[in-house]
Amino acid sequence: MTEGTSDVRAADVAPPTRRETRKVLLATGIGHFVEWFEMGIYGTLATSIAANFFAPGDPTAALLSTFALFAVSFVVRPLGGLFWGPLGDRIGRQKVLALIVLITSGATFLIGVLPTYATVGALAPLLLVLARLVQGFAAGGESASATTLLFEYAPRGRRGFLTSWIDTFGFLAFVAGSGLALLLTTVLGDAAMGDWGWRIPFLLALPLGLVGLYLRVRMEDTPEFRRLEKLGEIAQSPVREAFRTGGTAMLLLAGMVVIKAVAHWTLQTYMPSHLAQTLGFSSVQSFQVTTACLAVVAVLVPFMGALSDRVGRKPLLVAGAGGFLLLSYPAFWLMSQGSFALAFLAMALLGVLIAAFDGAVSAAMAELFPPRTRNGAIAIPYNIAVALFGGTAPYLAGMLVAATGSPISPAFYIMFVAAISLGTVLRLRETAGRRAPADAAP
Repeated sequence: MTEGTSDVRAADVAPPTRRETRKVLLATGIGHFVEWFEMGIYGTLATSIAANFFAPGDPTAALLSTFALFAVSFVVRPLGGLFWGPLGDRIGRQKVLALIVLITSGATFLIGVLPTYATVGALAPLLLVLARLVQGFAAGGESASATTLLFEYAPRGRRGFLTSWIDTFGFLAFVAGSGLALLLTTVLGDAAMGDWGWRIPFLLALPLGLVGLYLRVRMEDTPEFRRLEKLGEIAQSPVREAFRTGGTAMLLLAGMVVIKAVAHWTLQTYMPSHLAQTLGFSSVQSFQVTTACLAVVAVLVPFMGALSDRVGRKPLLVAGAGGFLLLSYPAFWLMSQGSFALAFLAMALLGVLIAAFDGAVSAAMAELFPPRTRNGAIAIPYNIAVALFGGTAPYLAGMLVAATGSPISPAFYIMFVAAISLGTVLRLRETAGRRAPADAAP
């Protein structure tokens, strides 16, 4: 990995204290939690949404349509990345993050009050598409801006640890979403949950979003961005500059993160439906397995981030991508055996692989680019990769099962993208840990 230029150092911008860094971590993380709770609950409740927003008669077709709408929201994510990423390089990371959480909360709340197919017919899925498009556009700036902000606040020896909390808060959001779905299903029952209970998590978006907005408005932008402002060195054309100076690095970033995109959205969005509808587990059991797995990931990611600061980013990235290449098929085979314990074991195995990759990948992305263009240079290729591979992953997984009749078939798609990421990671130069060359230091 290479860093295009040295990080700016500022005699006139005081480095953040530990207290300030913790405050920024909390504000960024809680905002990220809100963002991904709202994005992820759609996939968690896909079965209920399918029953309410599409014509009755064919549950499989309705579920595939729901996953297709999930993918539609990702179509606009590259546009969101192209808009929000460079905007963060011009007006600051903090302002962009505040705007994003406000927009996403509003769109998610709207889903909770939409009329169903039984009420307005074909207008129902159309309104759902519009709400999902707004969500997707806003999400195009979230991960890159949050990663950039934490990276630029972190001491050099703790960048992997600090930036890994982005994924920790994201997975905690999915734990909360999956756990809430489990609680509501247990308390209300499948019938009431499918009828009206599914709306409750979406309605929570508004108060959660206001909390996230309050925290993000109150935090200060990064020392590096403030330094650029004081020197008058803000990039006037960050997109053009990013492609001119970091085009190769942007391509490498896209190849690196495809397994992250597919693994995340398969685990978080597709697996509850796969366990319940394809493998025959009850709704409660599928939510139990998914929730426990996501909790394992959330706990492990910061430890993996800290490890990446010590041994380097590449060992963890190789372990994660290589692990998916070798172990996806055995994991899906274990799940298909009909045992709750084996399904949990298989999901936990996939979770450990995600944690290893995620612990290193955020800092690895940020270390590819200089501060002037970092936000946009991450956002643009990251969102293209997520749109092409992550957003379509639940739909392709469901389609593979429907076409082949094999519950193991999604493993082959995961293995394919894992090979892409592994080949890319092996081309990267180390920038952290004991193996980082001296000239890689910011």
